[in-house]
Amino acid sequence: MAVKSLSIRIDEEMLDKLHVISDYEERSANSQIIILIRNCIEEYEAKHGTITVKDNDSKKS
Repeated sequence: MAVKSLSIRIDEEMLDKLHVISDYEERSANSQIIILIRNCIEEYEAKHGTITVKDNDSKKS
């Protein structure tokens, strides 16, 4: 699985709060965001079923 980069816009207060939480959890902000996204996906899939993702080759067409 390839690791991709994602840029987001986030207001300063939310970013500061994210850093407080990630510091408390002894993680980087990036790792904390990955955990939050993973939890969101798990919750969605528990409610709606597994998300099927097409491979990269079929997305290019």
